[in-house]
Amino acid sequence: MSEPFREVAVDAALRAGAFLRTRFGTRPQVSYKGSSTNLVTELDRRAEAIILDAIAARFPDHAVLAEESGARPGSGSHRWIVDPLDGTTNYAHGFPIYGVSIALEIEGALAVAVVYDPSREECFVAERGRGATLNGAALHVSATPRLAESLLGTSYPNDLRGAPRNNLAEHGALLLRCRSVRSIGSAVLGLAAVAAGRLDGYWEQRLGAWDVAAGALLIREAGGRVTSVSGGPLDLDAPSIVATNSAVHSELLDTLQEVASAR
Repeated sequence: MSEPFREVAVDAALRAGAFLRTRFGTRPQVSYKGSSTNLVTELDRRAEAIILDAIAARFPDHAVLAEESGARPGSGSHRWIVDPLDGTTNYAHGFPIYGVSIALEIEGALAVAVVYDPSREECFVAERGRGATLNGAALHVSATPRLAESLLGTSYPNDLRGAPRNNLAEHGALLLRCRSVRSIGSAVLGLAAVAAGRLDGYWEQRLGAWDVAAGALLIREAGGRVTSVSGGPLDLDAPSIVATNSAVHSELLDTLQEVASAR
């Protein structure tokens, strides 16, 4: 049932990623979305156009929510959620950690997810109820049993300097309770790393739907668990996220709650 959707998503992600890869290292001119640390480039917009054109060619009546161009209404129950270039700051500086993310909701439930890492040519794919793969091989979250043995990931809000709430205190607390914490500058690839068992958990306080939609489905289909930072269901309208291999989820949530209570 989801095969045509998967095919379009994979093809669009690969083509957008190939476009970005050919222009990587050119130091594109940047502009700003609200703050001097929230970057956007013309390449973000052009990669997004590649994806949206591919979707519109096959499914012109589907709704879309895209990071750069916003929401486009549709006539049915399908909505595509698109991040054409997650890790724009990395990309603009020539740091090769960035990704393309495409997800499809059907009647409000995530059904298809594709995350593509152009630098490593890794394509992560998930379909609801059918598992997750990396370049065609089955994906599984890690078996790490305890927070003390885990490697975690996070990233920081673009408005960190003025944000009323950020994850610096959580980072410090978790750094003392796990093996280490990595901030790679791409939530999309951080979540994909949890699905692949490379990270045991990932958390972030404030994101966009396009940052988490595909990664959340990847992790669930790879055997992991995804919630908000309060432990409730993931809310794509105002997403915060804790995503883990399931085994360390409760400990991670408990630590976040301790930090929140101490504020």
